[in-house]
Amino acid sequence: MEAPFRWLGGAWNDLWRAPLPFLAYGFGIAGVSFLLSWGIYVTNFAFWVLVLTIGYVFVAPILAMGPYEGGRSLECGKKPTLAQISWVRAAFRQDVAYLGLALLMIYFMWTGFAQIAYGVSTYRLYKTVPEFVAFAVGTPAGLNMVAIGSLIGGVMAYFTFAFVVVSAPMLLDPKANIAAATATSFKAVTDNPLPMTLWAAIIGIFVFIAAVSGFLLLTIIFPWLGLASWRAYRDLVPHEAIGERLS
Repeated sequence: MEAPFRWLGGAWNDLWRAPLPFLAYGFGIAGVSFLLSWGIYVTNFAFWVLVLTIGYVFVAPILAMGPYEGGRSLECGKKPTLAQISWVRAAFRQDVAYLGLALLMIYFMWTGFAQIAYGVSTYRLYKTVPEFVAFAVGTPAGLNMVAIGSLIGGVMAYFTFAFVVVSAPMLLDPKANIAAATATSFKAVTDNPLPMTLWAAIIGIFVFIAAVSGFLLLTIIFPWLGLASWRAYRDLVPHEAIGERLS
C-alpha cells in the first residue's frame, strides 16, 4: 500500500532533475485546459464545465506521453529536453493511435451518460454557473443527478484507469502492441487491487485539486503524475532494461 506514495516521492525528485522542460510542458497543458474551461464558463455552458473536468481523466493518459518519455530518459541517465517530451516519436504509431481512439470513445460515452443524467433530473436548462451550482447542490433533483453522475463516472473512470495505467507508458516500447499492453494493464490492477485503487484515488484527488484551481496547478501536477505513472509502470511490469531500447 505504500507503493503509490513511493512513486509520488520518486517522481517529485525526477521533476526537479529537469524542471524547465517538465514545468513548461505542464504549463502548456494547464493553459489549454484553463482556456477551454474559461470559454465554456463565459459562454454559460455551465454543465459542460463539469463534464470537461470529470472527463479529463479519460484523455490525460495520452497527453502524458511526454512525461513518460521524460521519465524513461531520466532512468537512462539522460536529461530530457522540452522538444523531446513535446514530440515523442515513439508515440506516433498505430497501437498508440488505437489507444487514443479507445479513450476518445470512452470520453464520448461519458458525455452521453452525463447528458442523460442531467436530462432525467430536470426539465430546465441552467445557462449560468451559479444557477447550475445552485441546482446541483441545493435541490433533491440536483443531488440525485450528482449522485448518479458520480456513480457512472466513477465506474467508467476506474475502468479507464485499469485500461491505461500500464498500457499507455508500455506502448512507448516499440515491441509492445495494444492487445498485450491493455491485457498487462488489467492484470496489474487485478493482481494488486488495493494499492492500485489507492493510486486511482490519489490521481482523482489531484485532478480535483487542479480543477478547483482553474487547472492552473496542472503546471506542476500533470508532469508530476506523469512521472509517477512511469515509475508505477516500471514497478508493476518486470522486463529487460529499457536503456537498450531508448532511441
